[in-house]
Amino acid sequence: MIGYTVLGTNDLDGSKAFFDQLLAPLGAKRLMEMPRGVMYGTALNQAFLGVMKPYNGDAAQCGNGTMVGLAGASRDQVDEVYKLAIEQLGCTCEGAPGERMPGFYAAYFRTPEGHKFNIFKMG
Repeated sequence: MIGYTVLGTNDLDGSKAFFDQLLAPLGAKRLMEMPRGVMYGTALNQAFLGVMKPYNGDAAQCGNGTMVGLAGASRDQVDEVYKLAIEQLGCTCEGAPGERMPGFYAAYFRTPEGHKFNIFKMG
């Protein structure tokens, strides 16, 4: 159902460096680059994530209640990506890795620009 999601940025170069590292363990890479942004994913025929400077030129802002969920291949990968985000990429913890309900293992973090993410494994 979801084709792509775009997050606003005020620092495109910094965002590229951040998402290059954060998404690499998930097998994602830059799929498309434009003057205002970049799209990440595993293939253009799969859902992907964009990071863009706002079209209208105003400052990008984070949405209150907005969150992007990244699917992990395993609980170990959830732990790995969360640790990378917190220990190396300057993210803040919004919920350490753990089982939130039976069969749903997840960790939550906020990027340096304030976007909320979750990395999860179902099952």
